[in-house]
Amino acid sequence: IGQEIKKARIKAGISQEELAFRAGLHRTYISLLENNKKSPTLDTLFRICKALEISAAKLIAKVERTKK
Repeated sequence: IGQEIKKARIKAGISQEELAFRAGLHRTYISLLENNKKSPTLDTLFRICKALEISAAKLIAKVERTKK
């Protein structure tokens, strides 16, 4: 899921720091997520998706497609 978060962040044209600020998280936590060292809780996932202006369902669908 971290890779898809990173792709969405880059597509949105924002830094890890900006995403963290918008989602109310720490930048290092965003880095850990993007590098698949941590997994987000549902609450965190929804906060990140809101900050990226994409639905959690859309993000998860992208993850599903990469796992097939």
